[in-house]
Amino acid sequence: MVNLDYLRIYTTTVQSFMYQYDAIDQQLVEERVAQFRDQTRRYLNNELKEEEFLPLRLQNGLYIQRYAPMLRVAIPYGMVSSKQLRTLADISRRYDKGYGHFSTRQNLQLNWPKLEDVPDILAELAEVEMHAVQTSGNCIRNTTTDQYSGVISDEIADPRPYCELIRQWSTFHPEFAFLPRKFKIAVCATDSADRAATQVHDIGLHLKKNDAGEIGFKVIVGGGLGRTPMVGETICDFIPRTDLLTYLDAIIRVYNQQGRRDNKYKARIKILVKALGIEEFRKRVDAEWEHLRGTESTVPMSEFDRLASFFTEPAYEALEDQPAELVAKLAESNGFARWYERNTFEHKKPGYRIVTLSLKKPGQAPGDATADQMEKAANLADQYSFSELRVSHEQNLVLADVRQDQLIELWEAAKENGFATPTLGLLTDMICCPGGDYCGLANAKSIPIAEQIQESFDNLDYLYDIGEVDLNISGCMNACGHHHVGNIGVLGVDKKGEEFYQISLGGASGHDASIGKILGPSFAQEQIADVVQKIIGVYISARTEEERFIDTFRRIGMAPFKEAAYAKAN
Repeated sequence: MVNLDYLRIYTTTVQSFMYQYDAIDQQLVEERVAQFRDQTRRYLNNELKEEEFLPLRLQNGLYIQRYAPMLRVAIPYGMVSSKQLRTLADISRRYDKGYGHFSTRQNLQLNWPKLEDVPDILAELAEVEMHAVQTSGNCIRNTTTDQYSGVISDEIADPRPYCELIRQWSTFHPEFAFLPRKFKIAVCATDSADRAATQVHDIGLHLKKNDAGEIGFKVIVGGGLGRTPMVGETICDFIPRTDLLTYLDAIIRVYNQQGRRDNKYKARIKILVKALGIEEFRKRVDAEWEHLRGTESTVPMSEFDRLASFFTEPAYEALEDQPAELVAKLAESNGFARWYERNTFEHKKPGYRIVTLSLKKPGQAPGDATADQMEKAANLADQYSFSELRVSHEQNLVLADVRQDQLIELWEAAKENGFATPTLGLLTDMICCPGGDYCGLANAKSIPIAEQIQESFDNLDYLYDIGEVDLNISGCMNACGHHHVGNIGVLGVDKKGEEFYQISLGGASGHDASIGKILGPSFAQEQIADVVQKIIGVYISARTEEERFIDTFRRIGMAPFKEAAYAKAN
């Protein structure tokens, strides 16, 4: 049975644009901090064995990496306030090395905290309504969604209240604390684009309306990356939103009871779905659902209304679209025009624009932000976007509500602070995991590969001519950099103790999701940028005027790219 009251939302202000704790939330988080403080003390005093401490630290987002612990801080569905971001900056400066890494799950990772300091870090996070609960371990992780939620014009409904519902339901859920493996859910609310990569999640949810105009979800199950990448399959084309939690419960119960626990590489739900087939898996879920449907976990309409009330619109003003000063600046400044074209997005309200603060400045590890940058981003949010930011799946920060008449001023500030690299969606706006520089699981470094490609493709004119290409880099088969769904994917592999890199082509993470195919034998580190140049050269030679990289690849196939990549120099 799910208690929808135990994480109740409330607000003390006239408007609230994101989740806020109530007294019960605060008590739960503070109690968890106190528990972990005592567990850490006992471990450091040799009162707990390593194997006993392992599940306890994972429940609090703490990994032991190559050189130091890594703490993953939860940012629910990517929403963070300027106050919270300043706290993250302060914590990274005092307890870490002055920076953090924003991940593809819209969370923040600290790579250098001391184990004995982690309880203090968690206590300070709790003061600003943050935590690290369920950011690791075999449980339901942070639910992710479109970074433009609530501010784009073509969404069927704002997905954030539903993400919050799932978060409340899954947090501390007693049945789902020790699943066979980690479990990830993503929500998409538009037919035009899937910026949450829902088809490569354990469960993907697509908001939709039926013929009667009722809101519900298409449910996709069995997607995932890692050692055995798979695109999910539709298990239900429409589930009414009142039945969402009972249906999710049924899916995860079947997985919890029947998923493999003897082999962690075969423990994800995708393996179970593949082994049974989608029809048999659906049959078992429906049988489980019969016992849950109509129970207390059925969500009343009043609960949806209550959740939606906490994601209200900010105090938008009636503004002119495309003001004269903006139009003039676009005509006279090529730099501003490029930034506007690539790093801003159409807003549902006239006179406003969505702005991405790029974390892909050349020479900076993709997704990393220094403490100073976090503070400056918080300042920009206060000044230009109602004190609220989002973290994107592509490891950038987003200001969702910027007035068009302030875009020029914001662009100047973004340039000063290293946020204005005008390459969103282009080759160097790559997704990249921390790799072997930090992670003990990695076979190879990721960051030097990203830097090598950034240096090789440093001509903006050339990047713009190439157009939209997703390039993703992972340091190992765990695929934290989502290399499987990059149009160009780079995977670090170990060959007799040396770092090599495998290239894949043809992956995609949107509504047309696909898993990339391996190009051929792996390459040495120093070859990667040259190989990518050759791959891009084939694309430019073969494309039609309307084609993106993925379109050309799907039309001409692997052979021309393979021939060019492995051709011997004359």
